[in-house]
Amino acid sequence: MEEFAPKGLAESWDNTGFLVGEKDADCENVMTCLTVTPETVQEAVDRGADLIVAHHPMPFRAVKELTDRTTTGKLLRALIKNDVALYCPHTSFDSAPKFGINQQLADALGLEDVQPFIPNPDCGGGTGRMGVYAEPITLETFIQKVKTLFGLPYVQYVGDLKRPVGKVGIGCGAAGEFIEHAVRFGCDVFLTGETNFHTYLEARARKIGLVLMTHFAGEKYACNRLAEILRAEFPDLKTVWACENEFEPLETYF
Repeated sequence: MEEFAPKGLAESWDNTGFLVGEKDADCENVMTCLTVTPETVQEAVDRGADLIVAHHPMPFRAVKELTDRTTTGKLLRALIKNDVALYCPHTSFDSAPKFGINQQLADALGLEDVQPFIPNPDCGGGTGRMGVYAEPITLETFIQKVKTLFGLPYVQYVGDLKRPVGKVGIGCGAAGEFIEHAVRFGCDVFLTGETNFHTYLEARARKIGLVLMTHFAGEKYACNRLAEILRAEFPDLKTVWACENEFEPLETYF
């Protein structure tokens, strides 16, 4: 994991790496998921996982108690009691060079000449991604690509549907602040998972398209593919699978 997503790519505020378990324990069964939740932990326990590779860290911040009175405490206790180890790459996975989340998204959307906003010369990869279409498309066509790729019921956006899109900026998760990079490098649209109201207004004022793929959809897509990558990298493992009981937590009323 540290070769695939070097810890040197992690943001300074993050908590990444091997967070729960015994490093010398045997490992035959691995499950990937986006987040440690009651559902993902239960699936790991039911199917005999030795290791969970979860994108989001657990714990994210230091804890002062490890009891059943908090959600974090309950989940960590369940992992420990059932000998399930936990590795969380988080922002190092976002920025990883070959199969990092932002790189995966750029590849899946058919972008060419893909580069990070801020390269990391020591580890490869870097912050965010930007790439181009050989033939510009409309913002509406780009939104349809996003909608189809993630099977979304709808896509929220800012901008003129008819505007041409030749250069695309990407920041998975909640990366609204990366819109500054997208503007600086002349992107026609910036794709992220979620952001705030003021970023919508900033996009409109700066005349750059903004498309939201949801925090869950973009990162879950890459976590599912991570299972395939690990399966190919470690063929001697008994089973490697992407969590099946993990869903978008925010529902939509039509």
